Amino acid sequence: MHLQPIDWLLIVLYFVASTAIGIYYSRRAGRSTVEFFLSGRSLPWWLAGTSMVATTFAADTPLAVTELVTTKGIAGNWLWWNMASGGMLTVFFFARLWRRSGVLTDVELTELRYSGKAASFLRGFRALYLGVFMNCVIMGWVNLALASILQGLFGIPAERVLWYVVGCMALVAVYSAMSGLWGVVVTDVFQFVIAMGGTIVLAVVVLSLPEVGGITGLQQKLPASSFQFLPQIGEDGHGAGTALGLTISAFFAYIAIQWWASSYPGAEPGGGGYVAQRMMSAKDEKHSLLATLWFTVAHYCLRPWPWILTGLVTLVLYPELGDADKKLGYVYAMRDHLPAGFLGLLVAAFLAAYMSTINTHLNWGTSYLINDFYRRFMKSGRSEKHYVLVSRVATIGMMVVSVIVTANMQTITGAWAFILEAGAGLGLVLILRWYWWRVNAWSEIVAMIAPFVAIAFIKTQTGIQFPESLFVIVAFTTLCWLGATFLTKPTDEATLVTFYRRVHPGGLLWRPVANKVPDVQGDSGFGGLFLNWLAGIVLVYTALFGTGKVIFGDITTGLLLYAIAFAAGWLIYRDLSKRGWSAVTR
Repeated sequence: MHLQPIDWLLIVLYFVASTAIGIYYSRRAGRSTVEFFLSGRSLPWWLAGTSMVATTFAADTPLAVTELVTTKGIAGNWLWWNMASGGMLTVFFFARLWRRSGVLTDVELTELRYSGKAASFLRGFRALYLGVFMNCVIMGWVNLALASILQGLFGIPAERVLWYVVGCMALVAVYSAMSGLWGVVVTDVFQFVIAMGGTIVLAVVVLSLPEVGGITGLQQKLPASSFQFLPQIGEDGHGAGTALGLTISAFFAYIAIQWWASSYPGAEPGGGGYVAQRMMSAKDEKHSLLATLWFTVAHYCLRPWPWILTGLVTLVLYPELGDADKKLGYVYAMRDHLPAGFLGLLVAAFLAAYMSTINTHLNWGTSYLINDFYRRFMKSGRSEKHYVLVSRVATIGMMVVSVIVTANMQTITGAWAFILEAGAGLGLVLILRWYWWRVNAWSEIVAMIAPFVAIAFIKTQTGIQFPESLFVIVAFTTLCWLGATFLTKPTDEATLVTFYRRVHPGGLLWRPVANKVPDVQGDSGFGGLFLNWLAGIVLVYTALFGTGKVIFGDITTGLLLYAIAFAAGWLIYRDLSKRGWSAVTR
């Protein structure tokens, strides 16, 4: 592939703009760690929410969706669409609590909520495990994805491509270290606009090719099962474009278990990680809820269709690709069919998707390392300028570690499988710690360890595969952490009272503590929030499928689904307005 001068100009302008944003916000970020890691808790909802969307739009995401739709049809996206229920749960039940907690990181919540040496150990362990190990594994597979894209586009030899990735990552690390979360969030929005615009352009261009013939031609050239939105329950789909087939047990595991039981970075039940970071950086509880609502709707309804359409087109353009290489059809479509100018835009779009993910992970991981390990256990009581300086150095250090991990990582698939299985069963603890006083630090520690025991048993003694393995892992982990909860001492009363005074989550399971502080009014109106959660799920899926129906020519059904989505959105708006936002602001 040969880039023309206009392509190089667009790419250079993109790098210049991203760097300029970092420089602009460097002085503001240097004021304190709250500014560096949480933007001074002053982000409006649209900025915080769009940053979440940009972070989850990584360089590998369009390729992953292409692989799903080319091997399992549109229905293959249920492997991640099922998580919408958990996202909406975070919106209405946890966003306001995260903002109200006043902590700098979600790991810091450990010592606000729990007490004793177990709480201190849990905070330090999670800071290193999530901030360094797990964070660098995630950045490693994002780096591998970018390496695959660069090889597919430019034919860069495998032994040299890592150096190009290092160059991109070094630039991200520099502006992230300078600007903190302010620069990360603002560049996220800029990068998201470029990335979405580029993927839409690519979808339009490849659909217009004579050998494709638009939407009508695409439908004629591919089997009808490719265009099914729902999995074939009880069947096993095989072959290019065949609809996803799931056994009843597998479908149940996805729809009824995974979204609340499994903890996964960016999709933790109850929120966590960089999602919690954005919620805590919002102006107030109202903006925190709206940011998370916007993120959830945009994540599932706005982004997927350009990727899905291009993925389906690659089945027509590159029928010779084997299952292992089908995801690269997206890259080949860019390389072979985009004219000058548009090609530069798409290259910049992929770089934007990559950089918006990496900059967040660098800032988020560093927040754990500095706030929850360095300041908590090594150097407490230093000035804010000292901690900001160390944070900037640690950001560069995190980049170096992630490069080392990338160089030693073999496959993206292996990393995904490891994280999905390792987090199974922890989700219920992360939910209940907000609403049940009896959950303690040992509950969370045991819930982090137990899945590994269950996984070892499954791998060596049974032939159970994911997602059916969730039944075993979640059941075993739940029994273990419940046992640990009742066999160990509860969190001390002073800590529970302090937590309740600050967060006042309300509910029957906090009554023993609430009775000790009658002057504190706990949250109420959970029935209404539950209905909002259901309406939010309806909103996501009807808007998602309504767009698909309109794209594929079923205008009547599409408009009907849009009407249902509008009604669901109106119910949510009416309920929250009627409360005067009393459920989300104090």
